[in-house]
Amino acid sequence: MHPISAEGRQYHIGCKPGDLARYLLVPGDPDRVPKIASFWDEAKEVSCRREFRSFTGNYRGVGLSALSSGIGPSCMAIVVNEAANVGVETFVRVGSTGAVQKDIECGDLVISTAAVRLDGTSSHYVPIEYPAVANYEVLLALIEAAEGLGVKCHVGITATSCDFYAGQARLVPFQDFQHPKQRNMISSLQKARVLNFEMECATLFVLSSLFGLRAGAVCAVYANRLTGKF
Repeated sequence: MHPISAEGRQYHIGCKPGDLARYLLVPGDPDRVPKIASFWDEAKEVSCRREFRSFTGNYRGVGLSALSSGIGPSCMAIVVNEAANVGVETFVRVGSTGAVQKDIECGDLVISTAAVRLDGTSSHYVPIEYPAVANYEVLLALIEAAEGLGVKCHVGITATSCDFYAGQARLVPFQDFQHPKQRNMISSLQKARVLNFEMECATLFVLSSLFGLRAGAVCAVYANRLTGKF
């Protein structure tokens, strides 16, 4: 059973075929969608349901859309499934992230080549041995854009967690709880040359590869877990 209306409107994102362009920017926060659209030559709101807010329009003659995913891998899976169902072919996650390497500063960008699959959601689609990798065309386009704008960026592997607190080796704020296996997570990722923590890339990359879609991700660094800067 697919909960889709007679006109093809998707159950969660509220979009039907023709509402979204082939190219889709995917921030997490719904409030970021109109901010992104404000830079386009033309934009209009399409739908706003739960955490899924969408705008569509064009920039320099190219049709594009933006759709918020909310927080976490399960929400990203909904976005990929339903947006692809109405015609989206290329997904670019535009998010925020925390760095786990000392040389990455707040305000820098991280462009993900691949992701460590700590997300949980992607394992429902394919075994953990299947890699979570960005599409090479989207990856190269993001790198070229960052270089052309003169923006400081870091290119490498991202870790995707399904949880913001314990899943990213933070003390749980309510009771300062931490599972023993999480205590060395940051240092282990650092030694493995992982650049950053976030909550959606692995799911996006796995599903896009499985479905024959293109995906990439660029995130702004909001915090550095090693230096304590935020």
